[in-house]
Amino acid sequence: MNCRVHCQKAAKDETLVHKKSVSKSVTQVSETSQYRALELHNIPLPTTGGQKQASDRDAGSSTAEIKMPSGKTDKPVIEDNRDGTVSVRYEPKEEGLHELVVKYNGEHVQGSPFKFHVDSISSGYVTAYGPGLTHGICGEPCNFNIITKDAGSGSSLLRGRGGLSLAVEGPSKAEITCHDNKDGTVSVSYLPTAPGEYKISCKYADKHIKGSPFTVKVTGEEHYSMVLEAPNTGTKRRIDCLSAGEGRKRNQISVGSNSEVSLPSKVPEKEIKLLNASIQAPSGLEEPCFLKRLPDGSLGISFTPREVGEHTVSVKKMGNHINKSPFKIHVGELEVGDARKVIVKGAALKEGRTHEENQFFVDTRDAGYGGLSLSIEGPSKAEISCKDKDDGTLAVSYKPSEPGYYIINLKFADHHVDGSPFTVKVTGDGSNRQTERIKRDREAVPLTEVGSQCRLTFKMPGVSAFDLGAVVTSPGGVSEAAEIVVVEEGFYAVNFVPKELGVHTVSVKFREIHIPGSPFQFTVGPLRDYGAHKVHAGGPGLERGEVNVSSEFNVWTREAGAGSLAISVEGPSKAEIDFKDRKDGSCYVGYTVTEPGEYRVGIKFNDLHIPDSPYKVYISPQLGDAKKVEIGQFPEAISTVNKPIAFIVTKNGAAGTLDCKVLAPSGAEDDCFTAPIDDDTYAVRFLPKENGIHFFHVRLNGVHVPGSPFRLKIGKDEADPAAVNAQGNGLKAIKSGQKTDFIIDTSAAGSGTLAVTIDGPSKVSMDCTEADVGYKVRYTPLAPGDYFISVKYNGYHIAGSPFKVHCTGQAITEETSISETSSVIVETVPKQGKTGFERVVMPRFNSDASKVKCKGMGLKKAYLHKQNQFTVQADEAGQNILYCGVIGPKGPCDEVYVKHQGKNQYSVNYVVHERGDHVLIVKWGDEHIPGSPFKVEVP
Repeated sequence: MNCRVHCQKAAKDETLVHKKSVSKSVTQVSETSQYRALELHNIPLPTTGGQKQASDRDAGSSTAEIKMPSGKTDKPVIEDNRDGTVSVRYEPKEEGLHELVVKYNGEHVQGSPFKFHVDSISSGYVTAYGPGLTHGICGEPCNFNIITKDAGSGSSLLRGRGGLSLAVEGPSKAEITCHDNKDGTVSVSYLPTAPGEYKISCKYADKHIKGSPFTVKVTGEEHYSMVLEAPNTGTKRRIDCLSAGEGRKRNQISVGSNSEVSLPSKVPEKEIKLLNASIQAPSGLEEPCFLKRLPDGSLGISFTPREVGEHTVSVKKMGNHINKSPFKIHVGELEVGDARKVIVKGAALKEGRTHEENQFFVDTRDAGYGGLSLSIEGPSKAEISCKDKDDGTLAVSYKPSEPGYYIINLKFADHHVDGSPFTVKVTGDGSNRQTERIKRDREAVPLTEVGSQCRLTFKMPGVSAFDLGAVVTSPGGVSEAAEIVVVEEGFYAVNFVPKELGVHTVSVKFREIHIPGSPFQFTVGPLRDYGAHKVHAGGPGLERGEVNVSSEFNVWTREAGAGSLAISVEGPSKAEIDFKDRKDGSCYVGYTVTEPGEYRVGIKFNDLHIPDSPYKVYISPQLGDAKKVEIGQFPEAISTVNKPIAFIVTKNGAAGTLDCKVLAPSGAEDDCFTAPIDDDTYAVRFLPKENGIHFFHVRLNGVHVPGSPFRLKIGKDEADPAAVNAQGNGLKAIKSGQKTDFIIDTSAAGSGTLAVTIDGPSKVSMDCTEADVGYKVRYTPLAPGDYFISVKYNGYHIAGSPFKVHCTGQAITEETSISETSSVIVETVPKQGKTGFERVVMPRFNSDASKVKCKGMGLKKAYLHKQNQFTVQADEAGQNILYCGVIGPKGPCDEVYVKHQGKNQYSVNYVVHERGDHVLIVKWGDEHIPGSPFKVEVP
């Protein structure tokens, strides 16, 4: 986006606003130098693992180097500020573009390398200097100065014209302000609202000054999404949040406003879910739209009008148009959303206070139909609430917890309303949250090949290997049990030998429940995709913790390739972070904090958040008496719903109040019935009403007892995310403005909750309808770029999710730097696969084919039309399956009969009907026995 401003030296100053920079930077003139000295202050140092406080980190491991225009290098002066930052001072020796590299423990600090242009002080030309020409932080003012006082004497070209023109071009609109200091200098400030690379153009008399355009790197953060429902309105809101403790945070809400049109067709209620609909605009843009039963009983569609004119609505059942489809509808000018007609007012659009509700009002009554989206980005995640007023307007309030500058983006029908983005100065007290970060480089692991030993490791303290199980599913859909071995106490490895190239799915379960992170993706051969979206993380440290006790979790980066892994912990106290690299594409992280409360754990790979990051973790106080509490007779699994379950809780002398709750798969929370058996023992009873994984929370005085929450599987038909797969053109290369789709196959997974989320440069119109083997998801992207499609089944990512899909073409909606999110949730029903057979997991055999023995005339010679026989002895070869086959000159023989005679002793008979040499194959499992394949003569 571009932002331009023209400044005249004689312009009135009252229209110019000067903003004070948050960071400090000074450029001074040395008495002996012909160039201005560069000084950069308060450059933050990265942390190295939580072993030092900010004030304890020193500049001893900090290095700085200048690369001059001539190619020579020079050393600036670097000083430790004793607060976790350093300052750099440099006396230039050459004119032109320089590069400053600042490193700490061999790692670039944030923003490094910095680029800056050096001018001669007495050049006689207009010159510019300052940190805002080198680097900046998203949402914070970037400042620089322009010197014009000597320009007239140095160049007759500038006389009489004196026009100063400034432009900022980059990922976002950046509001520019300039202030004439009346001393031949102009102070310039601009406010970038999105991270990325910006170009700063400075022109005087319609010509670029030296160094212009300047390249500025602005850093910022990514965000994740969730859906909330506004109280008292039923309005769905999407909330996008940046990771806490990693710079700026963003909250975003979306409020839908769709047009509903009745269609002249009668469809039974039970068939609506079998239909899908799409609408084509006059321009040819086709998008999915939602079918619904209108209050008058007729069939209708719900969509967001984008164009005026005649639209075509297609309603299909299993690919065929229903009666009277396609339909024609007309969209009038007043129905199309117009962001220019949205009225926004309120003092909170200019200034706000921390820890208070800051309110403004939005009026969309005369703006037509369209979605209203609001994002607030700043030093903290501002809580947002949205309420419908009786007059049809919206009251929006936000509650930040840290002071500073915030950016409010307000869009209607995918376009900014007038004045957006708004810059708000928030004052007041902060929350004093503390952050610790570490960063580690990750190397790509060696490629695995077919037939090689593959290993996936994980740490899970406090469990027995007997309660763990693993299954590996090949790209061809064959599932086999895998071996789990104990590497050391609490540390396990899944071993398997692949038989195919491609992406395998590894499911690891504890008592029939997937462990955190499972199912895993494991590629045999070269990686097909890589990046942050392929990193998995899981473990108790991402769910809960206790003060002064290490909270631990696993991170698997094997599928992401080489890159940089960053871990951050933000909360009421400083965290000490411990990192252990297993050198196999996985690592183990532990962090310890000293104060209870809510913490956020951010995990980034190559500066991008991994799926589901940041994680919200509640750290409880020290267990105290809660450590004494024991759970007894807790069931391993319950086969049916509506059958009471019970277990025993023993306090062992612990003083306090016992509290038991259960969280069902649907998210419903219910109290358990707790009855005392004696003064120290209690019986806990609950009646489950849903199939799936239930979580039982047992607390003493509000503190979880050891092991809580406890997981319990109810019912036989648990939805298995490892059995779900997705494929189709919608997961490959796509083009903006063109409808696409993909199929999610749930036929082998049972019923469950299917959630699909698409994050990308634009919102997408999306729907999900039933298909033969599962569900079809259709969507239309409206802007080019990378989209990330997350597919979850009962809360677990399926194998390969999130999928990265690249979109080409032209932008149809207004381009924005904010990632937009669209989602759909479906309660699935059991589906039948194309084969009609249930998926079966092959057991893991422990056998040795070299110990199989066989004998008999049928191994060497066979006679036409007669029973030819041999025997197989596998009593010393372990357990496996015997495979036998005979093929002749023209094809396989008609009959092979295998009979098990007990104790792995077999008799084999076969009949041949043609002369010539035949081949007899005998395998014990996947391996040939000694002598196989045999050559058999048929005279």
